[in-house]
Amino acid sequence: MAPIRFGIALILPAAVGLKPKARNLKIDTRNDSPSPDAGGQPDSATAPSPALLITALGQSEQVLEKVEQCAADLSSVNGVLRKVIDGEDPLHHAGHAINLSEQVEATVVQCAGELASVNSALSEEIDERRNLDRALETSSAALAESQAEAAKALHLALHDPVTGLPNLPLFSDRLSQALAHARRYRRRVAVMFIDLDSFKEINDAHGHDVGDSVLKMVGRRLQAVVREGDTVSRRSGDEFLFLMLDAIDEQTAVKLAAKVVGNIARPCEVQGITVTMHSSIGIALFPEHGQSAQELLKNADTAMYAAKQGGQGYAVFTTARP
Repeated sequence: MAPIRFGIALILPAAVGLKPKARNLKIDTRNDSPSPDAGGQPDSATAPSPALLITALGQSEQVLEKVEQCAADLSSVNGVLRKVIDGEDPLHHAGHAINLSEQVEATVVQCAGELASVNSALSEEIDERRNLDRALETSSAALAESQAEAAKALHLALHDPVTGLPNLPLFSDRLSQALAHARRYRRRVAVMFIDLDSFKEINDAHGHDVGDSVLKMVGRRLQAVVREGDTVSRRSGDEFLFLMLDAIDEQTAVKLAAKVVGNIARPCEVQGITVTMHSSIGIALFPEHGQSAQELLKNADTAMYAAKQGGQGYAVFTTARP
């Protein structure tokens, strides 16, 4: 009788890259990513499929169960063969054990193929998710850039390009809001029309660069005296506007106008040239001198010409005729 040869190999779950703790893996099928279409559903052509992912993980569970059973069967085979070798079991038990070992080997080979298929499916899902993450990052960056450009465009549309002060449209909007608030709570509002005296001569003598620098200087000096909630604006050319909220009375507005005139008149050096600017300010108050924004601006302009003629630097609108 020919001797029996035994070829025993212990097959464990780790041999095919599985870990028992994979049984505890939980998958959240909720899709928290932003919906790219109007219907609120992700595009099926690009979005990862939760169902496919769950199927792949389910197959992984099945493979794990098979491999664990194979490990148990091989353990049994080893036990039988040890007993045969030790003479505790009859020799024919070894034949049955070897047949079982061959079946286990075939099952393990099958499991390896199934696991390769699972790994491929999971790898595709992971790659798809990474592609989507990259696309989302690109979209987010593009959105942030677009929002920044929109904010910049809005700022340029509402501010003077030379001084950076609010322009006439923004000033008019704030004046309308201030008047609505003043009507509701019975408050006063003062509008000041500011004109720079002899600015044209400086601009013609020294050029537009110096002229722009003077305008910027005036803008800074006006902002230095503005109160919280008030607005200073460049209307056009050498004309500025000042919106004073909650003007207690005419004297309060006059004091602020005198402060503005004095602040602008301080000598300054612009591109190596010493410049001294003078200004004329016309003041109109709501409700005494007008009920609408247009009326207040018109009457403040009229008062500004009176200030030029009077030489004091500022004047309050009056309906009195000479």
